[in-house]
Amino acid sequence: MNRIHKPILSGNIHWDIIIIGGGATGLGIALDAASRGYKTLLVEQSDFAKGTSSRSTKLVHGGVRYLAQGDIGLVKHALQERGLLQKNAAHLVNKEEFIIPCYSWFSILKYLSGLTIYDWLAGKYSFGKSKFLNKKQTLEAIPEIKAKGLKGAIRYFDGKFDDARLAINIAQTAIEHGATLLTYTKVVALQKNNDSIVGIETEDTLTGKKVKFRGKIIINATGVFVDDILKMNNPNSKNMVRPSQGVHLVLDKKFLNSDSALMIPKTSDGRVLFAVPWHKHLLVGTTDTPLDEHSLEPRALKEEVDFILNTAGEYFNQKPYEKDILSVFSGLRPLAAPSKSGGNSTKEISRDHKLIVSAKGLITITGGKWTTYRRMAEETVDLAIAHANMVSKPCITKGLKIHGCANFNDSSYLDIYGSDKPKIEALMAENPDLREQLHPHFPYNKAEVVWAIRNEMAETIEDILSRRLRILFIDAHAAMEMSAKVASILAKELHADKHWEDNQVEIFNNLASGYIYQPDLKIPSVALAK
Repeated sequence: MNRIHKPILSGNIHWDIIIIGGGATGLGIALDAASRGYKTLLVEQSDFAKGTSSRSTKLVHGGVRYLAQGDIGLVKHALQERGLLQKNAAHLVNKEEFIIPCYSWFSILKYLSGLTIYDWLAGKYSFGKSKFLNKKQTLEAIPEIKAKGLKGAIRYFDGKFDDARLAINIAQTAIEHGATLLTYTKVVALQKNNDSIVGIETEDTLTGKKVKFRGKIIINATGVFVDDILKMNNPNSKNMVRPSQGVHLVLDKKFLNSDSALMIPKTSDGRVLFAVPWHKHLLVGTTDTPLDEHSLEPRALKEEVDFILNTAGEYFNQKPYEKDILSVFSGLRPLAAPSKSGGNSTKEISRDHKLIVSAKGLITITGGKWTTYRRMAEETVDLAIAHANMVSKPCITKGLKIHGCANFNDSSYLDIYGSDKPKIEALMAENPDLREQLHPHFPYNKAEVVWAIRNEMAETIEDILSRRLRILFIDAHAAMEMSAKVASILAKELHADKHWEDNQVEIFNNLASGYIYQPDLKIPSVALAK
């Protein structure tokens, strides 16, 4: 098979900055470093945003919940970053109206007061002013919520985005600024010179080829896998991360057929639940479950799914059931572990990030969230410059447009590609066969698959149907039905044989079956914390 995207690199190149991890944090660091002019290499063991960074609640937000916890600084910084992200990735980040239904007058007063502070903290980056809606206005905004006992609602504004698409576009932007990015490249060892970390040894997970790379500074940005990298340096190092699982269900939009999102401010266990319109479906989540183990494909626990369905059923006129779940996916948050032991609740574990020098030549970044990825990257590169005694160069990402940044007003589903949209349309004009839809119930077409392979570093069916087109996260059955068409296009573009093509379909369909909710399925790789 001809892997047309993978640069052939020798181990003789000496990099300024080597980043391990191709999620939001790692990609942000690669873009920051490359745009400053540093020779930058990023390696990712799978595809971009394979893990946590493609499995969020799709919100670009300051964090209303964190405001309630009194973390004013974190919220203010996140609201500023929300504003910058909307400006720099206008094709992906959109303003969203959120409705908090209130069934007591006290809750109206409490949430309106808190969200007024939220608006004030946003300052010039405000998305809109929060206000009270009476019962009639609330039901006009979201007719499908329960009216009995409803006093009204608080309307506020935050951001909504497509997380994996943003990751791909950040990767493209980093490459445009000179970074080298390698997917399916796993770090198997750290290279040492006495007590200093001077490089990495990698293995191509598709071919088995091993290559060593040397750099002035290595940055460990591997999310829930940070401790695996740290133990390559010191097998006795203490864990920095406590994984917490967040589960999301995707339902038909009929359950909340509105352009507004619903925010349930306090669930039975004191958390927050969102129901967000996303790709013409309804995304509902999330949970917060401490885990003992981590994996690239975590699976939802029955109690988590039951919690989401039951909570939604308390607010929806039409209660959703297991049979209504079109797709279920789980992500593991890389929460910074508490310094002292006690309890399994992740509600007390910091959502902010931790940035430390783990060893001479090795920096580790963990925690944080999508909204603040740019600020985290800036802080990380600043520390890398100081630690490696590199010539200091200023950060420019505050005003740097992300690849694709453009506004279209024709409501085409291709608008999500931003400035690349005309290029995909040109593909279809050149070859009308590429207009063919992959599935009768979804608009995605063959041209998008070709585009993803040629321009977005997609190498597998999963890359395309999970993180380029997002269909696996929307409707797992439909994704499986599309897999053969996608495999055929992949095989042609990558010059692979029929055996490879058939194997791809089998691998993907086995994976996709895990996104179809099966309450009796035993998943040994995920265990509840004791």
